[in-house]
Amino acid sequence: MIDESGMKPSGEKERKREFARYLGVASTVGINMVLSASIGFAIGHWLLDRYLNTDPWFTIIFLILGIASGFIYLFRIALKSGEKSGKGSS
Repeated sequence: MIDESGMKPSGEKERKREFARYLGVASTVGINMVLSASIGFAIGHWLLDRYLNTDPWFTIIFLILGIASGFIYLFRIALKSGEKSGKGSS
């Protein structure tokens, strides 16, 4: 719906803005999950296991730590999103 001034109503703009924000958050979460697991793997494999000759133990440990940090970030974003949606519906 377009009003006589040719501008979109604020409700439609707000929905598009909200969708773009959620899309940005979703892409950030995906990128963070991959990066945290990759960084954990890299630290364990290339920095520790190669020099300490403890293959594969530090690789496994730091990969698990990287995945865990990705999930912690995911939960923090989910909690923030839940708080914001809870405040808006009151």
